[in-house]
Amino acid sequence: MSSAFVFPGQGSQAVGMGRGLADNFAVARDVFEEVDAALGEKLSAIMWDGPIETLTLTANTQPALMAASLAALRVLESEAGLDLARDAAFVAGHSLGEYSALAAAGSLSIADTARLLRLRGSAMQAATPVGTGAMAAILGLDFDKVAAVAAEAAEGGEVCDVANDNAPGQVVVSGHAAAVERACEIAKREGASRAILLTVSAPFHCSLIAPAADAMREALAKVAVHAPKVKLIANVTAAPVTDPEQIRALLVKQVTSTVRWRESVAFMAGEGVTRLVEVGTGKVLSGLTKRIARQVASINVGTPEEVAAFAAAPKA
Repeated sequence: MSSAFVFPGQGSQAVGMGRGLADNFAVARDVFEEVDAALGEKLSAIMWDGPIETLTLTANTQPALMAASLAALRVLESEAGLDLARDAAFVAGHSLGEYSALAAAGSLSIADTARLLRLRGSAMQAATPVGTGAMAAILGLDFDKVAAVAAEAAEGGEVCDVANDNAPGQVVVSGHAAAVERACEIAKREGASRAILLTVSAPFHCSLIAPAADAMREALAKVAVHAPKVKLIANVTAAPVTDPEQIRALLVKQVTSTVRWRESVAFMAGEGVTRLVEVGTGKVLSGLTKRIARQVASINVGTPEEVAAFAAAPKA
């Protein structure tokens, strides 16, 4: 069995995430304490007690999801004998999850990752005035068709970019609110089954938030980035990367570029991966895997019960 370990992005958060791990495993508590110390506040309290409105602020959501993922990973290492260098063919993460994947693979420290994600969330939020941008999920059209829809919707200098290529028939557009609304109407005329405006605080992964990319370029230049012990499948290229300088450049570009998740999973499947392990909160990526590569098994590890199931599963 060839496994890849994948890490969720925004939208997977839930109040209480990671608490069961912290209650049962010292190594998980250590991760949450390290993240709290790095940020200078009790992010763990927001994760476990809410309110959801505070947890959903992107500056909190991004480091919180990473903390939950890395806590689960540390428990897998201590309780199930996981060794990523030995047991993983690849790591990958959806948007902010790419940072979690890099921390898991030893490319970034947990403390640096927490601070980078706090900055990333804050910079993305600050890049555009509230209400200026929007995002929408287009269902039932393939990537090329949605890209054409987005290009048509971008009128008069307004931005409408493809933000996420999540799975066949599930593509997200992002940009100026009026342009995104036009894209929804065009998509429906072109045969989309649904076009849904998303509840988001900023238009992620489009050129409108270029100032956030500049902020990340400056921040990433100041932290240590090591070669990961497992190949990372980058969002921007849907291809493996291990060179630290290339990783820095791709993380900057990722802010405004399409998350090529469909292609990333397809690449891993094509390289012989037969199991994707979603580490952290929720089952979003597992659901996408079923639509992208049905032959690839998906399991989730984010609770003590899921850790026990992983430990008991056949290793080959």
